Amino acid sequence: MNLPNLPGSDDLADDAAICSAKGCRAPAVWVLAWNNPKVHTPDRRKTWLACEEHREHLSQFLGVRGFLKDVVTLEEWEASAAGH
Repeated sequence: MNLPNLPGSDDLADDAAICSAKGCRAPAVWVLAWNNPKVHTPDRRKTWLACEEHREHLSQFLGVRGFLKDVVTLEEWEASAAGH
């Protein structure tokens, strides 16, 4: 189970998991789960993917806005999704 390279997307796809940073084509290692409380219900989680290089930058972008809810490895995220 892989996530597409679309910032803000929480849809699953069969494509390779690629970092959501603009212009980056590196394989994703991290999932940044987020939520905009002005438009999403509290339990809704949107996702961005991040490579090692962009994890901190994307986390800070979401964090400064109060959107970031969790950062886990892609492996953990997929294992959790498979358990549901």
